[in-house]
Amino acid sequence: MAKKIIRRFMPDVHIIRNHKNLKFFGKLLHDPNLWHLNRRSVSGAFAVGLFMAFVPMPFQMIPAAALAILFRVNLPISVALVWITNPITMPPVFYFTYTLGTWILDKPVLDIEFEISWDWITYELHRIWKPFLLGSLLTAAVCAAVGYFTMRALWRWHVVREWEQRKNRRTQKKAP
Repeated sequence: MAKKIIRRFMPDVHIIRNHKNLKFFGKLLHDPNLWHLNRRSVSGAFAVGLFMAFVPMPFQMIPAAALAILFRVNLPISVALVWITNPITMPPVFYFTYTLGTWILDKPVLDIEFEISWDWITYELHRIWKPFLLGSLLTAAVCAAVGYFTMRALWRWHVVREWEQRKNRRTQKKAP
C-alpha cells in the first residue's frame, strides 16, 4: 500500500510538533489533516514542497510548513521536499532557473564569477534578479503542478492495482 511505503520514511508526529523551528505554529500543528496520508494530502504536500524548493529564499522549510498548514496538506512531506534544493544542488538548479529566465526575457546570460561575500551577492543579485526570479517562480510552478498530478496519478494507480490484486485473490479462492 502507498501509505505503508510513505509511513516508513515519515518522522514521528511528536518530533515535528516539538521541533524548535516549528514551535511558533503552536496549536496549528495539532490539526490531524497535517498528518493524514491520503491522495489529497500527499499530492498537495508534493505541490507545496516542490514549489517552495525552487523559491530562492533562506529558511524555505518555514514557509513550506506555513503553506502546508494553510492548505491542510501533509506537513512532513511538504517540509522534506524542500531539501531537493540543498547546498549541493542549489548552484546547478539556480543556474538553470537563471538561464531559463534569461531565455524567457530574451536577455543574454551574464558571465558571473562566483565569490562568497555579501558584496558579491548584493551586486550580482542586483544584476540578475529579474531573470533569476522569473525562472525560479516558473520552475517552482511547473514542478509543483507536475508533482501534484503525478502523485495523484500514482496514488490512484496503486489503489486500482491493489483492488485488482484483491479481486484476483478472491476469485482464486473461489475457484476449485
